[in-house]
Formats: sequence, structure tokens, C-alpha cells
Amino acid sequence: MSRSSRRREPIARHGQLRSPGVAGQLLKLIGIAMAVVLVSGVGVVGFVVGGMLGTVSANAVELENQKELPPDITAYEGGFDILLAGVDTCEPEYAHLFGKRCTGKDAGGTLNDVNLLVHVSEAPRRVTVVSFPRDLMIPIPECTDANGDTRSAMSKQQLNVAYEHGGEKGGLNCVAKTISSLVGGEDIEFAAKVTFGGVIEITNAIGGVDVCLANPIKDRFTGLDMAAGDHTIKGMQALQFLRTRHGVGDGSDLGRIGNQQQYMSSLVRKLISGEVLGNVGTMLKLADTGLNNLEASTSLANPMTIAQIALAVKDVPFEDIVFVQYPTVDDPADRNRVVPNQTAATTLWDAIKANKQLQITHENTSNDGVVVKEPAPGASATPDPAETPSEDVVELPSSIRGTSAAVTTCSNGNVRG
Repeated sequence: MSRSSRRREPIARHGQLRSPGVAGQLLKLIGIAMAVVLVSGVGVVGFVVGGMLGTVSANAVELENQKELPPDITAYEGGFDILLAGVDTCEPEYAHLFGKRCTGKDAGGTLNDVNLLVHVSEAPRRVTVVSFPRDLMIPIPECTDANGDTRSAMSKQQLNVAYEHGGEKGGLNCVAKTISSLVGGEDIEFAAKVTFGGVIEITNAIGGVDVCLANPIKDRFTGLDMAAGDHTIKGMQALQFLRTRHGVGDGSDLGRIGNQQQYMSSLVRKLISGEVLGNVGTMLKLADTGLNNLEASTSLANPMTIAQIALAVKDVPFEDIVFVQYPTVDDPADRNRVVPNQTAATTLWDAIKANKQLQITHENTSNDGVVVKEPAPGASATPDPAETPSEDVVELPSSIRGTSAAVTTCSNGNVRG
């Protein structure tokens, strides 16, 4: 059960990092392909690409009412959206790692506990990653499973039951329909699901993600036990870090989202730094691991589409890669649940659709899952305000929590000493 926090105010505008002047960094994807050609020959390239395509296509899921998409991603009017759903499936090869979660009374079923909508705008390119709380109480639409059986709509349920409501092979589509309906019918062109095991394998493939803890975390529910300071996490520890709720802030799902956003922000910086994209072996391993651990929509079942998406965001500066929590208020019927803050949500979506630069004004408190890390002496604290015309900037309401990839945050562990 989660608790929505009492206070929602702004992130201090400090601790910011400038994105590196490495225009075209993601073009290294093309360099990787060329390197494979030079080292391994055309036959091996065909095998690798063919294997990737076959893996994704075999597991692909059709999104309901999917519009015909243009072959060139730059032709998408208004940009495009990618839904990422993290589910708690107890896969046989990993079930032993999760104890009662996979063997006790809560075992069985599949919940979409992590729900992210990634919006990539038209030029100027901006990326907004919206996290939706699993305990958000909203309508779940009518969904059809892979057998053609229809599941009736529900007027008010937790968001994290949407995947199970869609049934086998219909779950990802049901989550997409639910999120689309919540945000006013926004088209979701692409979608993918990742499991516990997928997180473990993918973080291993990239060599881990750097995170920092302002205070220790000790969470008996996930088994996470980490000291304050800087850490590189991967595998099981990365999954524990992403799942911890009781170990950060006020112990709510909203605090956990802030902690997850720290991880995602650090991951973005690692990818763009060239640590991953600049390493042929790591990139190929990541591509193979990712495609073997994702259930993707048919629209995403083509490695060339994935490459186009990467190229579309290659020049986005860190301050325009923004992570926000979908705004909520306490559910009057249950203080352990939340409902949409419609006014703040309208402001957020209007700004995203108008392709404005989003400025976070929320200031973190002890209830939040993270605190802002002060910049190192001599580091650039904030972007030059002259770089972005004021008419292109929207200051979000203080009720909307979030951060950008230009801001370094640290986990606000609730073990104080």
C-alpha cells in the first residue's frame, strides 16, 4: 500500500549538468553496423540483423486501432510516443530470487507496476518521460485478449491491473489503451514490456548504472541494503533499487518514482556519453539482450525503426530530456491511493503538445525519493537562460514532481544514520 505525500513543492535549479557537445553521438549506431561489416563480413551482419528482427517479430503484439505509420519517423506530425510497461512476472529462471513474491499468497498474476510514456517532440526535439503511479485510480477501458475475448470496462481501478485485464498477449495493448485514454486520446505509436528478468539482463549488458545515495537504504521488502555514497548497480541489485519503496522518502509509490527517475537520468547520461554507444561489443550485446527480453508492439518490431528513434533524439540537450510524475492528489475514498490532478495534468499535456521546454518548480522535501545533488566546485550550475526564448518555456505547477537529465539527484534513503 502506498501513501501519497503531504507536500508537493519545487526542484532547486542547481546541480545541473550541461549536455556534452557531441552532436551525432547516437550516429555511432551506424558506426557499429559499419564496424561489424569490416570485422565480420556481410554474412554475419545479415545473421545478426535477421536474428534481431526474427526475435522481435515472434513476440510482437498488435496495438488496437494502430494507425498506418509512415516509414520515416521524421514524418510523424506532433512527434511520437513510446509506452514502456514494467511488469512483475515471476519467470521460472528468476523466481527463486524473489521469495514470497513468487511463491507466497501474492504469487500469480501480472501487474504493470511501472508505466512510462516517452514523448519525443517535433523539432526542436525534446524528450519527456512521464511516470504514472501504479496506485493511480482511473477507468480501465474495455480490452480484448489474444483469443478475441472481450474484457468489460471498469469505472475505477488501480492502473497496475490493466496488463492483467488485457489477458495473455493482450496486456500490453490494454495498458496502452488505458494510458491513451487518461491523457486525452494521445496516439501511442510504439510500446514494449519488460520483466524482472529483463531488467536484470539489460543492466548487466550495459555494465551497470551509476547512482548515488544521500542516506543509506535498507529495505527488507526488496532486500536492498546500500550505504550512502556513489554506487554502480546492475543485475539483481539494480532491480532491487528500482523496486524499493519502503527504503526511500515517505515510503510511498510517488517516492519510488523519484528514485526510478534518478536511475533513468543516469542511464541517459551514460548512453549519450559514449560509454555504451561508443563500444561496439557493448552495443551489440545490449541490442541482443534487449530484444530477447522485451515484448514489443508490431510497430516496434524492426531494428531499423529502433535505430530511427535513436537518431531522432541524438541532439537533444540534457535540459530538454525531462522526467515528470503524472500529477495526482489523494483519493478521497482511500488515502493509500491517488487520483488524477486534472488541472495540473492539463497544464502538463498542453505544454508537451505545444513543444515547450518544461521547467520543474517542485522543491524536494523529506517525503520525496530523491534530493538534488549540489554541483561540484566550478561546475556550471544552470543553462544560460538566453539559450531558450522565454515564450518557449513553461514553468510547471509545483505539484508536478520531476527532474531533467541535466540535474544530478541522489536517493533520499529513509535510514538516517
